[in-house]
Amino acid sequence: MYRPPQISPHDRRPSRVPPPLPPRRRPPAGGPVRGPAGGAAPRRARWRLLRWAVVLGVWGAVAMGLALLWFAWDLPRPEAALDAARRPSLTLADDRGHIIATFGDVVGEPLRLSQMSPWLPKAAVAVEDRRFWSHMGLDLVGIARAAFVNLRAGRLVQGGSTITQQVAKNLFLTNARTFRRKVQELLLTLWLERHFTKREILEIWLNRVYLGSGAWGVDAAAHLYFGVSARDLSLWQAAVIAGLPRAPSRFNPRADPQAAAARGREVLAAMADTGAITAAQAQAASAEIAFPPRPSPASGWFADWAAEQVQAVLPEGADAVVRTTMDLPLQGIVEARLAAILDGPGKAAGVGQAAVVVLDAATGGVQAMAGGRDYRTSPYNRAVVARRQPGSSFKPFVWLAALEKGIRPDDPILDAPIRLGNWSPSNFERKYLGEITVEEALAQSINTVAVRLLIAAGGPGAVVAVAHRLGIGGKLEANDSIALGTSDVGLLPMTAAYATFFNGGRLVVPTGLAAVRADGHDVKLAQPAPVRVVNPDLAAMMARMLTAVVARGTGQAAAVAGHLVAGKTGTTQDYRDAWFIGYIGGRIIGVWMGNDDNAPMHAITGGTLPARLFHDIAAALPAP
Repeated sequence: MYRPPQISPHDRRPSRVPPPLPPRRRPPAGGPVRGPAGGAAPRRARWRLLRWAVVLGVWGAVAMGLALLWFAWDLPRPEAALDAARRPSLTLADDRGHIIATFGDVVGEPLRLSQMSPWLPKAAVAVEDRRFWSHMGLDLVGIARAAFVNLRAGRLVQGGSTITQQVAKNLFLTNARTFRRKVQELLLTLWLERHFTKREILEIWLNRVYLGSGAWGVDAAAHLYFGVSARDLSLWQAAVIAGLPRAPSRFNPRADPQAAAARGREVLAAMADTGAITAAQAQAASAEIAFPPRPSPASGWFADWAAEQVQAVLPEGADAVVRTTMDLPLQGIVEARLAAILDGPGKAAGVGQAAVVVLDAATGGVQAMAGGRDYRTSPYNRAVVARRQPGSSFKPFVWLAALEKGIRPDDPILDAPIRLGNWSPSNFERKYLGEITVEEALAQSINTVAVRLLIAAGGPGAVVAVAHRLGIGGKLEANDSIALGTSDVGLLPMTAAYATFFNGGRLVVPTGLAAVRADGHDVKLAQPAPVRVVNPDLAAMMARMLTAVVARGTGQAAAVAGHLVAGKTGTTQDYRDAWFIGYIGGRIIGVWMGNDDNAPMHAITGGTLPARLFHDIAAALPAP
């Protein structure tokens, strides 16, 4: 029998036969069982997603940072914007303290909430931002409500901006309607809510909001529209002011009192709706709404002139309040009577324009001024800027020059033809009275006597010197025809010069300024010492002769029953200019009529419509 060879234990080697495989299992019915190798792919996918999420998050943060940088790189520094520069304000009031005009940015006294009328913050919150005290700068409920109301109305009826957003926009940003500006507004809104309390934000808004007519802040508006401090506003006044921010021009009490009253009632209703006041209080306050008379646009001529005057005494950049010499009721009389003349007989006679000045004969304070027919269509001031030939209204300076040479009102003088070289002046009606008195010659405005008196006074130079001494500025042609008023002059200086005849011979300088305060301090106005430029006896003689002009001469249409009236008429060649300058009750009233293009009027002399306008104004004057 064959036997395999014996192998020594030292000759044994590891077997190369692989171990038997485990028995194959069938997968369960639910699918294959994932072993250790089967879970690697999902884990790698999750890591991959996480890694991309981190990368996208980082880049998203970078992108957001860049976006914020783009939105914020030109944002103003809020601390600086709270003290932003503005135009100096100038407020003009009449002689009783009623505001007649404002220039620049009118800013009132900064007030704390506790110093304001308690109705102001209540009205502001009720109409502008009902959830102001509870939201964090943005009112999502208010935005949604406004969007719904606007969609239903088909137009912009309500705004969704909170008071904080309005502060951010109005103080720091422009009104540009862009996405970038809106984001900047939101950033600044959050900044404000973080750095200020709600009371402080409301104070900023009330003290800085624009309220029309150049008024910034509730105190300025209170003074401008009601003549009181914001401390003293009544309920209805506070409601009117709180209603202005939505549309300061449309709801401006000085521009449209009816719209302002209607808006005020809306605010009162909102206050009642929020419980700030009762319905009975709202109804009672609504019934009280009544605005003071609006300054007439025609007072713009006076306001422009007074504003120019005050610039010489104001410190640079100062806010100023000026009490002027204007008498507002008298200004209304002047405007009404002038319009009646121009729209009535003046229109038929081809009179296109007129100017009027009323001033105090003792001080030169201008109490009323109309520089033309309508300031809104023509702010050119014909009372101050225009220079026209005065005609016979210049003759009193000739008569005064003759009085200073010793001639007297009762002295006889010849009214007869006269020739000076190639010039032979004639009377208006081309007839001669022979020998008459000097007084009667002025009353009848005799041209030949004016020339003879010019010669007796020392010639044209002497008359020019008298006119300059009485305040007639500018160049006056020193020729013989100046006796008939052929050199151009202005209405305002002519009116002031006549005052010398009625105040004892003292020179007056026309002024519109009574008192000035700049940045809360009184400004001293130059008060020139009264200068007597005419002998009082001679001034009295002039007043006597000018009274005769109205009593029995060319100015009879100016007479006012029961009053002493004096003055002088003036008419230029071809009826291009017609003047009357007269005195009544301590006032001098100067009137000019004509056309800007120098077109002739239809037979209008100084003794017709100008004297009639003087009469109409003088008859309506209150006692001085």
